[in-house]
Amino acid sequence: MLYSSQTCSQILNEAHPSYTGKPLKALPDLLREYNLPPGLFPRNITCYEFDESRGKIIVYLPSACEVSFKDSSIVRYATRVKGTLSRGKLTGIEGMKTKVLVWVKVTSVAIESYKSDKVWFTAGVKKSRPKDSYEMPRDAIKVEEF
Repeated sequence: MLYSSQTCSQILNEAHPSYTGKPLKALPDLLREYNLPPGLFPRNITCYEFDESRGKIIVYLPSACEVSFKDSSIVRYATRVKGTLSRGKLTGIEGMKTKVLVWVKVTSVAIESYKSDKVWFTAGVKKSRPKDSYEMPRDAIKVEEF
């Protein structure tokens, strides 16, 4: 995973000219700190930015892609996924879809408690999935369109 690569620095410098290039912790570690499964995003992210004071996170990926998880669920990611990160929740998501007969926009992902074994995806309806399916970041498959 690239967290301080030249590509990442270029992306962040273009988005924020005052970006200092300060290396961030690995995204799976950040998700774990917020009680979310570390494998919620694919292994091959380019980088991410996180405004801790506002909870705003943006994850950059090299291309639109999808991941098949061990519970047979599929999540598709745009080249940029935005949301608000708080304890046990990622809300206001833009750039993530899941397959429920058809592709549906994911608007939030939540864990009800630290001991919960379920991850709740809200994509039109609220649906639980086994938390252990999202414990390890997985490789993504490039797709032509988000």
